[in-house]
Amino acid sequence: MPPFIGSQEHKELLCRFFIETHDPYKPSEMPWPKLDEAARARLASLPIWEEAVRTEADTALAVTVMGECEKDPLLAKAISLQGYEESRHAELLRLLTQKYGIPVPDFPATRPQDPDWAFMRIGYGECFDSFFAFGLFALARDSGFFPPELVTLFEPVMQEEGRHIIFHVNWVAFNQAKLGYTKRPSYVFRRGLAMWLQMVSRFKTALRVKGKNDRAQDNFTMSAHKSFGDISPREFVELCLSENERRLKPYDERLLRPAFVPTVAKAALKTLPKKPVAEAVAA
Repeated sequence: MPPFIGSQEHKELLCRFFIETHDPYKPSEMPWPKLDEAARARLASLPIWEEAVRTEADTALAVTVMGECEKDPLLAKAISLQGYEESRHAELLRLLTQKYGIPVPDFPATRPQDPDWAFMRIGYGECFDSFFAFGLFALARDSGFFPPELVTLFEPVMQEEGRHIIFHVNWVAFNQAKLGYTKRPSYVFRRGLAMWLQMVSRFKTALRVKGKNDRAQDNFTMSAHKSFGDISPREFVELCLSENERRLKPYDERLLRPAFVPTVAKAALKTLPKKPVAEAVAA
């Protein structure tokens, strides 16, 4: 780990980067576009809304609590700002589902018993989710699957996710570097466990979404390529890699970037099918 990591300079750079790049938009003041029925139906057909609303509500509360518990004033300010941004994401989803008639039940957020552990897990979860979300968002933007006005509306959210994952990997690296050598192995294990649990959680979520929304999930899986354009698994992962790099590039190069998911994705490229999804399914 470079000597810079874990220093006072590292902490100040990390917090300053996060605070200074904050976008002060308000969801209630955003120009929600009027969708025709076909566009609204495509949006409503995605089998993700219930899980997304639940996740964002829990995330917003957990990050807010972490900001309240952080003892370092500068880190507390940055984490509390992230809590505000996560709360904005939850509000955006609530407004979207209400605006376009997507039925989603209310979920009471669960307050974490161990804020530090919850914050660590959330960060690794966002590292997994953002990598693929960047690619999917680019497909939706370029294919016309969603109206340009709606894509523009959520562009700030995607860029916030990039900021969040940069903050996360630097936060854990900073905390680890501050520890004495005897305590670092247990922290490394804690990080690895958090990452593993988030991978398992994503797998369980996929099964839960499919179980509750079999028809919607199947319809979306089988028809999405027609709207996005035929794209092979390899092309999609390449798109995720390029979008991940593009979204993280503007920020200070001294700050660490998430490396695990991009590294695994690059290693997997040679094994992924070159044929578009439609052709692979037909075969």
